[in-house]
Amino acid sequence: MSSEASLRGLAARAPALAAWLDAHAETLDTDATLSGDVVPQLANAGLLRIGVPVALGGAGGSIVDAIDSVAEVAEHSFAAAFVLWGQRTFIEYLLQSPNRGLRERLLPALLCGELAGATGLSNAMKYLSAIEPLQIRATDVAGAPGTWRVNGGLPWITNLRKQGFVAAAAVDHEAGGPPSIFAIAHNAPGVTRSDDLDLIGLRGTHTAALQMADTPLSDDDRITDNAPAWLVRVRPAFLGLQCGMSLGLAQRSLAGTNDSGPGARAAVADEVAALSEQLDTLSARLKAGVAQGDFVETPAHLFELRIALAALVHDAATLEVQTGGGRGYLRGLSGVARRQREAAFVPIVTPSLVQLKNQLAAQRAQQLKTGTAS
Repeated sequence: MSSEASLRGLAARAPALAAWLDAHAETLDTDATLSGDVVPQLANAGLLRIGVPVALGGAGGSIVDAIDSVAEVAEHSFAAAFVLWGQRTFIEYLLQSPNRGLRERLLPALLCGELAGATGLSNAMKYLSAIEPLQIRATDVAGAPGTWRVNGGLPWITNLRKQGFVAAAAVDHEAGGPPSIFAIAHNAPGVTRSDDLDLIGLRGTHTAALQMADTPLSDDDRITDNAPAWLVRVRPAFLGLQCGMSLGLAQRSLAGTNDSGPGARAAVADEVAALSEQLDTLSARLKAGVAQGDFVETPAHLFELRIALAALVHDAATLEVQTGGGRGYLRGLSGVARRQREAAFVPIVTPSLVQLKNQLAAQRAQQLKTGTAS
């Protein structure tokens, strides 16, 4: 797909949203003035319903369509795409949850943008890969089966919208057994949201810490009672939607090389063509793997795609800087500096590239050990 055609994607699907994002992309990155407006804007454009069954209030389509929507938003504002990833991923958790009552209770407000959804499962994904222990514990309430008191916290969650949110969190049980994943409401007793974190960018994303102190939860709030098995199934959607942010940012940076003079464009034409081809290839592999369920059994292939996309984002953003010249260093004349900050975030969003590389190295070491033993 050409850069020009890609940039027309959101403008064709949701012209009012595209115009709003273009007008406010810098503000969404640098301060929290408009952070409360992002989820409603995404909802009004219908993006939160993409890939959700019509019978559940969605617009139909598949998770691949949702990945495309994240990519399209990221071309205009990475901060808004980050929020969309959080909201749409939480919606996906409900779609894949066996708790029908919880889905029926929360989904309508999430789809219309009244309620924000926060994934909160970065810690859980690292736990799944044996990177860190779970940070929240549940204690059974005596004489009340299926109820718990929860304590602990998460230091970094996006889309904790001050007007109302629900966050997914993985919880270890003091009594033993598999960890659970709960939906924790902003107004539940004992829930405390910190001030927004002092980020260097993406400041309009309602990113904060969350703490629970003797927060009462019950089976009605439980997304799954077997977090490890469920996370394996939902991880491709979690990472696939996340990779959508990289797809869109890389596409926008490559398109930005066209804003320069003919001499600069000619100097990087071969590199832009090569990166564009690579982007198309990685995008096709990502979408096929998520759609066909390949990454459930072979998560390493998804990790490798995430790493490759981060490298591509870096290379594309660097080319945009090279072709933009001094103009990109002047405030207000382009989004080059913002996209550099956005590109710098891609390697560290959980699971970070370092974590993924360590995971892949451990898998290779285990395979070599097994091969030697046999």
